[in-house]
Amino acid sequence: MTGPPPDPTLVRFDGPWRHFDVRANGLRFHAVETQRFIADRPLVLLLHGFGEFWWSWRHQLAALSAAGYRAVAVDLRGYGDSDKPPRGYDGWTLAGDTYALIRALGHSSATLVGHADGGLVCWATATLHPTVVDRVAVLSSPHPRALRRGVLFNAEERAAFLPPFLHNQLPRIGERRLTREDGVFVEDYFRERSGTAWRRTDDFAEAVSRNRLAIQIPGVAHCSLEYRRWAFRSQFRADGRRFMELMDARLDIPVLGVRGRDDDYILDSLMVHSRRWARGMDYRTVAGAGHFAHQEAPDEVNDLILELLGR
Repeated sequence: MTGPPPDPTLVRFDGPWRHFDVRANGLRFHAVETQRFIADRPLVLLLHGFGEFWWSWRHQLAALSAAGYRAVAVDLRGYGDSDKPPRGYDGWTLAGDTYALIRALGHSSATLVGHADGGLVCWATATLHPTVVDRVAVLSSPHPRALRRGVLFNAEERAAFLPPFLHNQLPRIGERRLTREDGVFVEDYFRERSGTAWRRTDDFAEAVSRNRLAIQIPGVAHCSLEYRRWAFRSQFRADGRRFMELMDARLDIPVLGVRGRDDDYILDSLMVHSRRWARGMDYRTVAGAGHFAHQEAPDEVNDLILELLGR
């Protein structure tokens, strides 16, 4: 990238929302909600996926607020304009971030909605801190134990999932790949994993442009990869085995699983198998959408989330 690196505040762009900071679990988190926020409404906390930031929930913020909820999207630890500590990307700490965010926002509990890596944080928070989680919606984000089993025993899933994980274990190489001057990684990432219809829209072009710039913020590429590095390396360490043991618990709260039918990265079998850890999990697929269903088919996904909230 030519010129100086982007300032983290670039993700605080104008729109029908307000930006504010939240102190939680020893960090400063950048958060966003609509201008019409009412603090005593039920809280819906929106957690983005890999390589993105709060803006991936632009379509959900207004819809959830209009329906009577306090929708708050945050930049996860290491992303956007949130703090970027050198460590803390393990399952326990990330679940602790979410628990602390709910409390710091002035609520005793919340519905969690997460995409990809953000969904894994939802699973962990609901299991490790059940008293603060009312409901969970996970988009293209299977339960951690279902994901591990799929990678181990499903050749098709292993072929899709394992190569990028192995590549990202190499120091500095993954970071250079994410921050190449031509920004090709971000465009390829979104193009390869999205449905055909979305790729033809201006909304897709804007998503690529904004996320290409956000990944260049100093520290973001490294921190985003640390989520995945811990997820892989911990499988061979005592802390990872202990985490998976704790995750072997069934949730009794309402859980919604959503997957774009054209998602070739997270396969249907992983989402179906996740039902083992969520009693009565409601699993839906979205036709014509890929890995980013909440951006590709926002109206349909909004309806599914609102249906969950009404349960």
